[in-house]
Amino acid sequence: MASAAKSVSANGKQAVEELSIEDLSKQIEVLKADISNLASSLGDFTKSKGEELKDNAKQKVQDTVDTGREKALEAQLQAEDFVRNQPATALGIAAGLGFIIGMISSRR
Repeated sequence: MASAAKSVSANGKQAVEELSIEDLSKQIEVLKADISNLASSLGDFTKSKGEELKDNAKQKVQDTVDTGREKALEAQLQAEDFVRNQPATALGIAAGLGFIIGMISSRR
């Protein structure tokens, strides 16, 4: 069994401690296992946080889409109400927009 002598200073006193290479190897293996477990835990944490952020983003997008659909439906209902209450004005606006779009598209 191989051993190494190590000088340790504690409160100004010199002490010699015998450490075997096998003990050091065991300690290194324990440290490697601890680092591996820590890296694995960190990876799991990062993965779960990433999934949580992805789910939150999906929910926000879905909320925005739902709000957009509600606003579009509201605008459509207002337009239909306007056409029912003021058909002549709506027809004039549609004709004017058609004329302007026709003028823009015919220019080349």
